Amino acid sequence: MATTDLAPAPSDTAGARRHPLRDRLAPPLPDGPLWSWVGALLVTAFAGFLRFDGLGTPKAVVFDETYYAKDALALLRFGWEHDTVEGADKKLIADPHADIWEGGATFVAHPPGGKWMIAIGEQLFGATPFGWRFMPALAGTLAVLILCRLARRMTGSTLLGCAAGLLLAVDGLAFVTSRTALLDIFVMFWVLAGFACIVNDRDRSRRLLAERLERGDASPHGPFLPHGWRYLAGVCLGLACATKWTGVFYIAAFGIMVVLWDHGARRAAGVRRPLTGTLLLEAGPAFGQLVVVAGVTYLASWSGWIFKAGGWGRGEVASGWLSRPFEAMPDLWRYHTEMLDFHNGLDTSHPYQSWPWDWPVLRRPVAFFYTEPKGACGSGERCSREILGIGTPVLWWGALAALVAVLVIWLLKRDWRAGAIVLGFAAGWLSWFPSAFADRTMFLFYATPLIPFMVLAIVLAMGYLVGPAASGAHGHAAPPGPRRVAGAAAAGAFVLVVLANFAHFHPIWTADTLTYDQWRDRIWFDTWI
Repeated sequence: MATTDLAPAPSDTAGARRHPLRDRLAPPLPDGPLWSWVGALLVTAFAGFLRFDGLGTPKAVVFDETYYAKDALALLRFGWEHDTVEGADKKLIADPHADIWEGGATFVAHPPGGKWMIAIGEQLFGATPFGWRFMPALAGTLAVLILCRLARRMTGSTLLGCAAGLLLAVDGLAFVTSRTALLDIFVMFWVLAGFACIVNDRDRSRRLLAERLERGDASPHGPFLPHGWRYLAGVCLGLACATKWTGVFYIAAFGIMVVLWDHGARRAAGVRRPLTGTLLLEAGPAFGQLVVVAGVTYLASWSGWIFKAGGWGRGEVASGWLSRPFEAMPDLWRYHTEMLDFHNGLDTSHPYQSWPWDWPVLRRPVAFFYTEPKGACGSGERCSREILGIGTPVLWWGALAALVAVLVIWLLKRDWRAGAIVLGFAAGWLSWFPSAFADRTMFLFYATPLIPFMVLAIVLAMGYLVGPAASGAHGHAAPPGPRRVAGAAAAGAFVLVVLANFAHFHPIWTADTLTYDQWRDRIWFDTWI
């Protein structure tokens, strides 16, 4: 595997390196843009087909769709979440135009960002199962494209980039949360998009640093560098927080990471005072780009509640539009303290609850939907239809080994890619442990934002397993050696087994009708019931 840290720098006709510092700090990516985009788009099209095929089935309100589909519809109509009549779910299934509203504002436990996204689909396609699942399916599909491009940038391999997208496309939990109107797929999408922006900024800023130093910047602290991609990362991470508050842990983790990257780049470039240069020129702007921009984005997601009267705890609304955000802040603060108290007190036992240490081994998944339709199988056989919120077992269990390998790689080789992957996984996993020790109710699908980092760990481990391409005479690639052949075969076999595993479980992710015995064959452990 040609990695971005190890790829050979281009040479001129005399064999001399054209830009030695630039090529060392930000090595060029392999292949042309055509092949890299064609491969990524083909994988994305496959993911889109899987997610949109039969998206309106089952024609029912599935699991927590009972909250978010109606809240999204309320945002479209009122700008804030509203109480509904008893039996509102059945009314909507029977008639998407039914009047389901009564009373006034209702208290909600999550900010409105993810529900605004669900509302886009309802605005386009109506208050139908397809309508409220459209944006989750779109976000899950686009996440595959982002991961293809991100993994290519991190590994220096178009093939590994496409493999990463393919693995995300066929992960069961990512698949199920992409086909139901829950919030976790949006957290995953925005965290992944923010992380991709940060990695892209890393390459661009290091290239710019090298260019300015090669032009003769003599400052002992190094030059001041713009980080345009970090502003976009701040928006993405702010939208993750506007979906669920767990996004804040990624902001903290990635904020520390980018400052460490900035310091490492200046030191590697030979800047005389890299630490002071980082603290003076990088740390403050990074805080603004990630934290401040994310905060503004988060507040913007509350615009319906801020600018329109009637929301929960909103109080009186000032007549002037310019003054409304300011007079709304005390009420919004009180609302947030109520939300925090709700989450801290959420300890009601649930049959599908699980703990963070259960998630990687898939001990206790969640049944999003289950029914036993009479006579659907013929001959009086017992039938089952289920949507089981569980990851593809082979992928998740393989990711466990890959994460351990990647952690060792980071400890031994200080590979920045391994460190970033471990940090991204830890930010979304370890942050749940304090709540678990406090007996807070939680579920496996809370782990959805971890999946891209699990996949990145797998493809990075694959890259190390295959090894770099050997160079022959005059810079031409040499025939692959035994290690590379064996590594490629092992990596390819793993992907094929994951695909087969996905195909086997597909019926219990899409509510297909099975005989009870066929369904039971896919329930490998009693804890999955």
